[in-house]
Amino acid sequence: IPHMTDQEIFSDLSRIGKRLFTEHLVGGNFGNMSARYADGYFITRTGSYLDADPAQVVLMPLNGRVTPGASSEWRVHTAIYNESEQHAAIVHAHPPHAVALSLLVENEILTIDSEGKMLAPSIAVVDGAPGTQELADAVAAGLSCANVVIARGHGTFAAGKDLDQAYLYTSLAEHCCKVLHYTKLYRQ
Repeated sequence: IPHMTDQEIFSDLSRIGKRLFTEHLVGGNFGNMSARYADGYFITRTGSYLDADPAQVVLMPLNGRVTPGASSEWRVHTAIYNESEQHAAIVHAHPPHAVALSLLVENEILTIDSEGKMLAPSIAVVDGAPGTQELADAVAAGLSCANVVIARGHGTFAAGKDLDQAYLYTSLAEHCCKVLHYTKLYRQ
């Protein structure tokens, strides 16, 4: 993503935001997204709707100084980018099945469907209150060796080489958790 123009990033943020709403992976003004740009990253504004067009974003530095208006989860995004050069985009969503299942497991969700086994056989569940450095450190550590983690009772954080990949891992986590849910229902 660093080679993309700011307008291309804004377009991708808006497009992916619309997909997140369409798939019911976010609701209201929940969730946030970011993409690397130059020596920092663009992140959605706090309280903004992810399907807004044009995307409502601010430019953040990687040095941990907050830009006014940045998402309350800016610490998580900064920690992920500083932890791993491989990630160039982040999607944070609140998929309901993933959030619910995160409250029922110790520290990971083992996927059972074919896509899950192939792309994310184990999804770490991490702790930390929203917007805190504790959550930022836990998520960044989890994403140093994976593309998606779930913050317990809060939502998914997915990272990838671009926004499309981060979105796909967000969608995958929810799909895997739905399969686990339906499998349990059908066994009863």
